[in-house]
Amino acid sequence: MQDSTPGGVSSIHERRWKWRSKSVILIFALVLLFAKAGCRRKSDVAKEATITLYGFSVVKEALEQEIFPAYQKEWFEKTGQKLNFTPSYAGSELQTNQILMGAEADVAIFASARNADALVKERVTRHKWRDLPYGGIVNKTPMVILVRQGNPKGIHDFKDLGKPGIKLILSDPTFSGAGQWSILAIYGSELIKSERTSGARDERKAFETLKRVWGSVIATFGSAREARTHFEHGEGDALVTYEVEALQLISKKLGVEMVVPPTTIFSEHPVVIIDYRMPAAKYAIVELFVRYLWEKPAQLAWVQSGFRSVTDDSFNDNFIKVKNPFYVKDLGGWSQAYLQIIEGVWKQKIQPARKES
Repeated sequence: MQDSTPGGVSSIHERRWKWRSKSVILIFALVLLFAKAGCRRKSDVAKEATITLYGFSVVKEALEQEIFPAYQKEWFEKTGQKLNFTPSYAGSELQTNQILMGAEADVAIFASARNADALVKERVTRHKWRDLPYGGIVNKTPMVILVRQGNPKGIHDFKDLGKPGIKLILSDPTFSGAGQWSILAIYGSELIKSERTSGARDERKAFETLKRVWGSVIATFGSAREARTHFEHGEGDALVTYEVEALQLISKKLGVEMVVPPTTIFSEHPVVIIDYRMPAAKYAIVELFVRYLWEKPAQLAWVQSGFRSVTDDSFNDNFIKVKNPFYVKDLGGWSQAYLQIIEGVWKQKIQPARKES
C-alpha cells in the first residue's frame, strides 16, 4: 500500500464532505445501537465509557490540554454520558510492540505509517486506517535541529552535525519513530538536494553524510521526549527532533534555538483503531472520537501545541516555511525507506562500523 500524500487525490472540500457524512451516519448508528439495547433516554445510556489511547511521546500536550477536555464536554452534552480517556505515551516502536503483545488499546496515534501497518499485518486490527480522512494522517511536523543559544557551533544544516567537535543527541531509531525520521531526514536531504541540482540522487554523498553525523552522536534515547529532556538538562550541542518538540522547548526560554534545514522531511502521524474483538457500540464511540481529530477545534489544538495542520494550510501560517520539504513518499514510502535506508544503510553499515572504531 502507498503512504499518504499531502492533499491526496480528492479536494479538501470533497474529503470534508465524505468524513462529515460518515460522522452523521455513525451518530445514527450509535443511536440505533442504544435503541436496540432499550436505551430510549439519555438516562438509560451507560453512565461512563472509556477510550484507551496509546500515543507516541509528543502528542501528550495537545491531547490532554485541549482535545480530550473539549471532546468530553461535547460528548456529554450530546449523550449525557461521561467519557474517560486512559492514555499511554512512549516511543512509537515501543507502543507498537506493546500492542502486538496484547496491551488493551482502543486507538493509537503513531509516529509513522509503518507502525500502523504493523498492527494490520499481524492482525491485531482489521481497521483500514488509510480510509480515514486525509489518509489517516492527523498532523505533521518537519524534522529540525535544536542548538544552544547563539548557535556557537555554526550549525545550519544536517551535514554540519558531522563537523569535528559536535556532540549530538538523537532518539534511538530502534525504539523511536523520531529516531527513524531523523535518519531519513539526514540521509534523504542529501538525496533530494543532489537530485534537484544534478538530476540524479547521490547515494554515496548521502551515505557519507549520515556516517559523519552518526559519528557525532554521544547518546541516544528511547523517545523524542526523553531525548529532549536530556538536551534540556544540558547534554550535547545539538538535537535532531520534531519541530513541535523544538517549539515547546524554546517556549520555556532555556537558552536554545531552532535551526530549520533548507531541505528536510515532514513526519506524518497516523491514527488507527485497534478493533480486534471490539464490540460494535464501543467501536462507534471510538470512531466518532477519531474522526473528531480532523475537526477544526482539534486541528487548531494540534497547531497550538506545535504540530502543523493537515486540513487547512492557513492554520500553519505562523510556522517557518521550509524551503525544500520532502515526504517519505519521496523515498519510496515507508516499506522501501525503512528497508533500504534504516535497515540497509544505518543498521547494517553505519552502526556496525562505529562499534568497531
